[in-house]
Amino acid sequence: MPREKPDSQVREAILDATRRLLERKRYDELTVADILAEAGVARGSFYFYFEGKADVLADLVRRAIGQGHEVAETWHGHGSAPVSIEAATRQSIADGARLWRAEAPVLRAIVQNWQSSPRLYEIWRSMMDSFTTATEARIVADRESGASPGGPDPGDLAAALTWLGERLYYLAATGIEPFDEEDRLVDVLTHIWMTALYKK
Repeated sequence: MPREKPDSQVREAILDATRRLLERKRYDELTVADILAEAGVARGSFYFYFEGKADVLADLVRRAIGQGHEVAETWHGHGSAPVSIEAATRQSIADGARLWRAEAPVLRAIVQNWQSSPRLYEIWRSMMDSFTTATEARIVADRESGASPGGPDPGDLAAALTWLGERLYYLAATGIEPFDEEDRLVDVLTHIWMTALYKK
């Protein structure tokens, strides 16, 4: 039986170990036994904090997406906004691309597996819906202020842009050309967002 770490460190050890494992192993190949061995904790300690590996991934995703909301604030209007809408849009997209690169093992795992369990489905839909809601609010505000000329239903448009971003960021995180080049990814997404939201 592995020697346990002090209680205050066990949960973090499990999360850190899972993240390391996801750098070299697919989530669907990962077992709780793998996590226990990597973290150096006992099975009982694991199940004290988590119901299973889906719970661990959900927690890692929640942390990564929390950072995602921070980087999106430039465009959503809560951070220190650059001088133009296009600059704010580009900055948020670039920050998002860097976050996906930094959190690639975790975000690849959730995108590939979110429909494989109710827990993962719940966390990923919740996270994506939170971005859609924030985007919809900004679209409505821009239309009311006259910054945006209008277009499709704001909720539908927000959902389309959010899920498009998820797919392209995922392709970048898995090394698919041309999106593995950050500048090209940012250029394409900025063009799409600016055209969809601000061009007549």
